[in-house]
Order: sequence, then structure tokens, then C-alpha cells
Amino acid sequence: MLVNQLKAFFAVARLGSITLAAKQLALSQPTVTTQIRALEEQYGVELFHRGGGRLTLSDAGRRLLPRVDALLQQELDIEFALRNSAELQGGTLRLGATAPYYTLTLAQRFRARHPRVELSVAAGNSRQMVDALLAYQVDLATSSHLEEDARLHRVELGSDPLVLLLPRGHGLARRAAVPLAALAGETLLARERGSMTRALSEEALERAGIRPRDQMEIASREALREAVVRGLGVSIFAAHETGRHPELVALPFEEDMPLVREYLYCLRERRSASLIEAMLGCVEADSQQV
Repeated sequence: MLVNQLKAFFAVARLGSITLAAKQLALSQPTVTTQIRALEEQYGVELFHRGGGRLTLSDAGRRLLPRVDALLQQELDIEFALRNSAELQGGTLRLGATAPYYTLTLAQRFRARHPRVELSVAAGNSRQMVDALLAYQVDLATSSHLEEDARLHRVELGSDPLVLLLPRGHGLARRAAVPLAALAGETLLARERGSMTRALSEEALERAGIRPRDQMEIASREALREAVVRGLGVSIFAAHETGRHPELVALPFEEDMPLVREYLYCLRERRSASLIEAMLGCVEADSQQV
């Protein structure tokens, strides 16, 4: 019970929000609130100042935070060691994925080499997956963000240019390439903020001085593709993300577009762990075959 209460305290202290902490811990907001209040009442201490709808750490909370951080880190290290103690004859490896094109190739190669290892895959955008890695929620993560964090080890998986995805019946669909200026008359369907594809698209449009007629945010590639099929607008994808659909056409831009690079990250301190090392070995083997 105490460990769960400390986890709730740590998540709220780090994220500054009960809502975000509840989402990360996969708990309800009332449960997180109850755990923190129970911890305070049991030990007669105020860990947060509550006022104006905001939570701020008290002096006692600030003193407790690094100790809880160290305790939870130790718990994660023990759990990780137990999961990876089977010398590739078992255990679990958790992969955070942003790009199915690269991730599924890695998963296929890893499973072929280590069929007894349980491989789980979590999905999200680039920012979410790096955050999950730093929070020890996954063991490796793919991301389009170039992270310079010294805690992270990085290998590049590949790169692709941005292309325009549009319905086969669209007026631009018969062209060999599309000028960015054509987007001024279109509704642009975009991923949520935190997506590298969206960030690079917005940078390219801003440099060209082009503003789409309208914009709609849709939080997944699958939903974006379906929205384009239904004629809600056009969308910018990395070339490897477009998939194959009889009603969709992916066209290059006339202008030089930025490349979406995909990286695989792990925590540098865990790079030599058997399961992580095995996955990194799959990346190197794949690179040698290309």
C-alpha cells in the first residue's frame, strides 16, 4: 500500500497534475487523490500546497521527492533484472513504437531469433514514447525526435521524405508531384502535437509562407488515412507511413522536403542488458542486409 501511495505522490510531483498522473499510472483521478491524502494523513504531513486549483510541493514534499525517486528506481531495476535473468530463454521485452513500418520489421526479426521471449509493443507519438522510456514504462522506444539526452543510447533505423496523401479522385491525384502552394486551397488533416511528421510539415509550410484553407487534428495514422478516403481533406505523411489503399494516392512534393528520421532508443545504463542488447543486434543485422 505504501509503495502505491509513494508512486502516486511521485507521479503528481513530477507531472504537476493529478490528471496527468492518473493517466500515467492507469488509475482514476479520485484514486490518485485518495492515495496522496492517505499518505499525508497517516504520517501527519502536508506534501502539497493546494490553492487556486493548483498543486505545489511543500517543503516536506521537496525533501521526500528524491528519496522516493531513488526507491522507485531501485524497484524498477529489480523488476528489470528479474525479467531479463533468463539469458534469452524467457522474460519480457517492452517496445514503444511510433512507426509500424520499422517496428514490425524489428519485432519479426527479434521473434525469429528469440521465440521464447515475450515481446509487447505499446504505440504512441514520438514524444510519448521517449517519455515512456525515461519513465521506465518501456525498455526501448522508436521516435522521430533526435534526442540529445546523455541518458539515452540511439541508433538510426531509417529515413523517408514527406509526401502528400490524398483521395484517388482528387484533382491533384494525377500529377507526378505536388507543389506546396496547392495546400493553400485544401483542408489539411494533421496528427496531434508531439508528432514529428506534424512538426516538420508545419515548418515546411511556414518557410514557404503557405497557410492551408483549414486544418483538422486527428490523433492516429489509421484515422487520418480513413479521413482522407472519406474526402475530409488531405494529409502529409512520411513516405513509409502511407500504407497501401486502393482509394489513396501518395505523391511527392515538387519542393525539397525534410526527411522524417526514425531512431531506436534505450537507456544507456541498460544497453548491455541481454534482451535490449539482442534487440539492438537485430537492428545491426538489418542494417547490414540493406
